[in-house]
Amino acid sequence: MEKIMRKFAILTDTGSDLPEAYYAEHEVGKIWLGFTMDGVTYDGTETPLPDTKEFYGALRGGAMPKTFQVTPEQAEKHIEPYAAAGRDVLVVAFSSGLSGTYLSYLVAARELMARYPVQIAVVDSLCASYGQGLLVDYIVKKADAGADLAETVAYAEDLKRHICHIFTVEDLYHLKRGGRVTGATAFVGTVLNIKPILHVDDEGHLIPIGKVMGRKKSVSALVERMNATQTLGPDDPIYISHGDCEEDVEYLIKLLRRDYGDRPIFVNMIGSVIGAHSGAGTLAVFYRGSHR
Repeated sequence: MEKIMRKFAILTDTGSDLPEAYYAEHEVGKIWLGFTMDGVTYDGTETPLPDTKEFYGALRGGAMPKTFQVTPEQAEKHIEPYAAAGRDVLVVAFSSGLSGTYLSYLVAARELMARYPVQIAVVDSLCASYGQGLLVDYIVKKADAGADLAETVAYAEDLKRHICHIFTVEDLYHLKRGGRVTGATAFVGTVLNIKPILHVDDEGHLIPIGKVMGRKKSVSALVERMNATQTLGPDDPIYISHGDCEEDVEYLIKLLRRDYGDRPIFVNMIGSVIGAHSGAGTLAVFYRGSHR
């Protein structure tokens, strides 16, 4: 499909775990989500982000990063240049079920629309990590096909609960630290090599949906869940994100190739903000499905 001039600007935050090159290639504005680690604040401004592999090495060494949400003032700084240029804006926000960032975008949008004669729409993606990235990519394609702001927002609202997130983790520690599993569950799971299967529900919350014994079985369980819920059309891709566990990614791709042939599969590492909560060794698959 031939790309035409997009009718509005699209922004999203780094909770989407999109590859760095994606933003420039597809003209998507980037809003930084930040974290602190070992007394250093990383917010995409003065301090360069650590290399992703170095970040996961630090996690494995016991580092405990803490994330923080975008404030309305920070959101305004990212959105205002587009509004000042007279462009309408669509912001695709990290799930409100996991962060208050969505509300910050709403406040910023209201303040900017009071000063500029533009429309600023904020979509609560109810997605996280590369699932949010997948939703953004569908939105970009819709906009590039000629949809206006209202049409694209309606499309995103209809689609977002069909972006399925299925994942497993190698280590239960970070889920315990974030309150996703109890200390007793984490201890027993670690001793018995039990791996949880989790998803993001319709409200954008992180929810355990099962458990298996052993890493390979947990990877297989991701594909089994996907097979039961996917509604992939001919052009729908599969996205994979991971917390520095490339061998497991290769095994997951092998299983997906068995079931889905040469369908496009895109892989990216989980960024620091999401990785601070999920930990090293997290493996996730994202796809279009009938339901979450």
